[in-house]
Amino acid sequence: MGVVKDFIASIRERAVGAEVLESLTPAQAVVKIVHDGLVELMGSTVEPLRFSPSGPTTIMLVGLQGSGKTTQAAKLALRLREQGRRPLLVACDVYRPAAIDQLKTLGEQIDVPVFEEGARSPVAIARGALQHAQQVGNGAVIVDTAGRLQIDEPLMEELAQIKAAVAPLESLLVVDAMTGQEAVNVAQAFDARLDLTGTILTKLDGDSRGGAALSIRAVTHKPVKFIGTGEKVTAIEPFYPDRLVSRILGMGDVLTLIEKSQRAFDEGKAKELAGKLRTSRLTLADFLDQLRQMRKMGPLADIVKMIPGMNKLPLAGDIDEREVSRIEAIICSMTPRERNDPDVLNASRRRRIAAGSGTSVQEVNRLIKQFEASQKMMKQLGHMRKGTP
Repeated sequence: MGVVKDFIASIRERAVGAEVLESLTPAQAVVKIVHDGLVELMGSTVEPLRFSPSGPTTIMLVGLQGSGKTTQAAKLALRLREQGRRPLLVACDVYRPAAIDQLKTLGEQIDVPVFEEGARSPVAIARGALQHAQQVGNGAVIVDTAGRLQIDEPLMEELAQIKAAVAPLESLLVVDAMTGQEAVNVAQAFDARLDLTGTILTKLDGDSRGGAALSIRAVTHKPVKFIGTGEKVTAIEPFYPDRLVSRILGMGDVLTLIEKSQRAFDEGKAKELAGKLRTSRLTLADFLDQLRQMRKMGPLADIVKMIPGMNKLPLAGDIDEREVSRIEAIICSMTPRERNDPDVLNASRRRRIAAGSGTSVQEVNRLIKQFEASQKMMKQLGHMRKGTP
């Protein structure tokens, strides 16, 4: 509550007597003041990971049990692998049942090696992993440590010993943003004992739970470096204060949307699609390809929220992923000829497609009708560009 009261007081002080630009209404001016104040409170700029100029960089993840450390370790490893840093995951959680197996499974999934020595001392495991990384040339060592259901002295002492043994350049607290004020208390306790360099907030949907990011930054003065935005191993983003504030205030997050699309969409295919759009030659095969690339960006409901103004619409949170799956199933049940030329889809073909996709003939008809309507609209736009009626 102290953080909130101080923030409100600072906003009130800025707003009283502030000049309103001609291009803004008073309400818009207040929103801008709040936006700028929130960005300043969160740290203004992105805080990237630091890397050692020589030898492997050690990154130590800490937190309570259930906060998602193991999953975030894998997400971070995948991100670093894509940057060419050759990460090594280290299994130092020797207490939680199946923790080592979970990390090994994730490591196989993202093609990153995992260093584990069973139930040996976590301090010895961490030290051995660092020596191994130096020998084989790993660029980053990500240490997944044990957690507890609550903060206790044995946990903190073990973490302190691991930190002393491997001297991590980054000590990151993984904290569940859904725990609210308790997340702040956890951050304070870990920072007091381990001198954190930053935090990773998990289960942050960019809307109602932005308060945890505000409070943790204000109380610990340590930056939020990453946010976990889903369960997939790709669902981790650098923490941009201005982007989160824009989401909180319903202003969208176009920059993150652009970055996601650049990672998901093939540039060559995008140019090919643009050419087909100009000549009104888009097929159901093209539509299926674009649908699959969009799904690589994450849940469609989350993507829609990044578009300015869309998160205020009633339908923004009601996008049914199952409907998208049904559309994909229908198109996949078509032959190549049917995808490229829907005009051949007579009644018997439509019945076969419905049976093959587990849908109804009505759903197949609806998709074809929607596709034909979009083709008609593209032709009209093409005529408008050419100046023809």
